[in-house]
Amino acid sequence: MSVKIMILELFKAFGNTALIFVLTLLGSIPLGLLVYFGRKSRFVLLRGFIKAYISIMRGTPLMLQLMMVFYGPSLLIPLLFPGVKFSLPSNWRFTAVIIAFVINYAAYFCEIFRAGIESIPKGQYEAADVLGLTKSQTFFRIILPQMVKRVIPPVTNEVITLVKDTSLSSAIGTVEMFTKAKQIAVAPKSPGMLTFVAAAVFYYVFNYAVAFLMERIEKKLDYYR
Repeated sequence: MSVKIMILELFKAFGNTALIFVLTLLGSIPLGLLVYFGRKSRFVLLRGFIKAYISIMRGTPLMLQLMMVFYGPSLLIPLLFPGVKFSLPSNWRFTAVIIAFVINYAAYFCEIFRAGIESIPKGQYEAADVLGLTKSQTFFRIILPQMVKRVIPPVTNEVITLVKDTSLSSAIGTVEMFTKAKQIAVAPKSPGMLTFVAAAVFYYVFNYAVAFLMERIEKKLDYYR
């Protein structure tokens, strides 16, 4: 296999890597905010469930969570519903990756959002109350914009980590860039280690672009010091 063909194959597989990245962010960021609301709920059972969920997501490897989501339905459904016939969708492998990544990263984003919200002085809430704003108006008009500005640096770290974590989806056979690199490396007449070097360059360039974009967003939000 020529170097040109190798790069084209990696570039095609990079589409899946980028798709996993985008779908994870689109799902985990809003879910992380919802999880935060659950964590601060007045309902003890809900609050306890959310804390346990966060603890499990942060305390176990993402690769293990991927396998649990992928293999879990095939193992649990026959046990819970004997005799019931079921079949997983044809794209379950990719779907399992997105589910596992979203629920994992939502737990991390929840804690980042919590830290950002709790760092805002209580005087902001008191001022909003004096102005007659409701709790929802206070949160979305005053607290949330300030929180977004404060959490950009830790969110950037998580986003950069996500770029590299997409390679873990190869654990359940999802064909993304790292999986394709391994397939090419073991193929006859392959470029060998050069394949992994090329994959590393792809990841680095992607990470550099993400870091650059997040830095621009941070500067745009730097309207006061």
